[in-house]
Amino acid sequence: MYIHKAKYYETDSMKIVHHSNYIRWMEEAKMDFLERCGCGMIRTEAAGITSPVVSVECDYKHTSSFDDEIAIDVQVEKYTGVKLTLRYIMTNTATNTIVATGRSCNCYVNEAGAPISIQKYFPDFDATLKELVKLSA
Repeated sequence: MYIHKAKYYETDSMKIVHHSNYIRWMEEAKMDFLERCGCGMIRTEAAGITSPVVSVECDYKHTSSFDDEIAIDVQVEKYTGVKLTLRYIMTNTATNTIVATGRSCNCYVNEAGAPISIQKYFPDFDATLKELVKLSA
């Protein structure tokens, strides 16, 4: 579980968190999730692999405000060996209110931009993702 505390600068003139920040929070949570799974971006980029975003979506359920603590649960929704789709549930820890849900899809590519198989480069990470898909089903 990743925790983000809403910053003052993330709010808009209505004193609520601007909608664009939820996508940033998803990215923060994804980076934390990948690191905890043993294959953060430092490791993949050192191997010449990048992970561009294929798609992202966010459904807003409730407003957040400055200083709210938001817990972001990240789950593997789908994994093909090349593409990884994660889903996010963002919850205000004080009220237990879901403030947003989202989804992101990334693919793994080599330095030339060609898709690569994670199993070939990181078999341990591949096994972890496959197990997490089973658990979230």
